[in-house]
Amino acid sequence: MPPKSAFASELTWPVYDAVVRSGTTPILIPLGSMEQHGHHMPMHVDVLLPTEFARRVALEIGGLVAPAFTYGYKSHQKSGGGNHMPGTASLDGATLVAALRDVIKEFVRHGARQICLVNGHFENSWFIIEAIDLALRELRWDRIEDVKIVVLSYWDFVDKDTITRLYPTGFPGWDMEHGGVLETSLMLALFPELVSMDCAVHHAPAVFPPYDVYPVKPEWTPASGTLSSPKEASAEKGEILLQVCSAGIKAALQREFNSAEPPPA
Repeated sequence: MPPKSAFASELTWPVYDAVVRSGTTPILIPLGSMEQHGHHMPMHVDVLLPTEFARRVALEIGGLVAPAFTYGYKSHQKSGGGNHMPGTASLDGATLVAALRDVIKEFVRHGARQICLVNGHFENSWFIIEAIDLALRELRWDRIEDVKIVVLSYWDFVDKDTITRLYPTGFPGWDMEHGGVLETSLMLALFPELVSMDCAVHHAPAVFPPYDVYPVKPEWTPASGTLSSPKEASAEKGEILLQVCSAGIKAALQREFNSAEPPPA
């Protein structure tokens, strides 16, 4: 009998063990952050969105979703507003790498051999790669060499046609999308009770020089914390994104893990 929940933490250990021990059940690990997302959205947007994509895809491919990483690497000023913003709480890179390395090794110890890291916070990217590299190296020391890990960010599955549909007046670029149309539309489709569009601040996309300065210059970040306007966001656009990204993630994991849709319960 398949598990009643897509979330590994909601299972009893015997049910979890029976599902995972063979190594054929994909484990999806969402990674996010606690980061300000403007006046109109909560600070755990980067946790909610990858977790929901992971849940939807896990149900389609017979996988399980691990508890999400709720803290991520430091917010970069030109992609997340900056770590100086109130509410943003981040990890040092070494801390994130060590924690993710350990978690990967633990799921492998349980029997998992197919792992997908579903990223929802841009700044996590290179630290995820480092954690994977260290985990696989240490697993090879124990002669475990049959683990495959897929890394993806849900926004990478948004194709040019979808961008045209979402941004009829012009696409500001992914680096300007912090708290903008994409994230806000997804939140309106999935968690409308957590979005206050009346509080959204409309402004032109942020303008940054082609270099960085440390310590950061707070005046470079728009006062709202968002890097572009969420004004054109809608639940309808969110539904388009849900369909496109979920289908893309599902196809990618079925291709890499050779998994088929689970039989009906």
